[in-house]
Amino acid sequence: MAFNPDTPPTGTADSETSVLGLIRQLAHEVPALVTKELALAKAEIKESIATTKAGVAAVAGGAVVMLAGLVILLMAGVYALAMVMAPWLAALIVGIAAMVVGFLMVQSGKKQFEASHFTPERTVNSLHKDKEAIQRKVS
Repeated sequence: MAFNPDTPPTGTADSETSVLGLIRQLAHEVPALVTKELALAKAEIKESIATTKAGVAAVAGGAVVMLAGLVILLMAGVYALAMVMAPWLAALIVGIAAMVVGFLMVQSGKKQFEASHFTPERTVNSLHKDKEAIQRKVS
C-alpha cells in the first residue's frame, strides 16, 4: 500500500477540527434559530389576538342591534299568542322558546373559543422541522 502525503489519515487533528468547527457553528446557530422562532411565535400570537379583537368587536356591535330587533320580534310573538290564549301564558311560551334558542346559540359559539384555535401552528411545525434538522446534523 502506497503512502500519499496529500491525503490526511482518518482520525487526525484535521477531522477533529472539522467536527469541533461544526459543533461551534451549531452552538452559534441554535440561539439565533431560537430567537427567530420566538419572534415568529410572537408575530403569530399578535395576529391571532388582533383577529380575535376585530371579531369580538363585530360580534358585540351586531349583538346589540340584533338584541333590539329580537325584543321587538318577541313582543310581536307575545301579542300574536295573546289573541288566542291568556297574555301571561303567551309571554311564558315565547320566553321559553327564546331561552332555548339562546342556549343553543351559546353552545355553538363556545366551540369557537377552544384552545386549538389559538395554537401557533406554523411555529410548532417550524420547531419540529428545526429539531429534526438539528438531530440530523448532530448524528
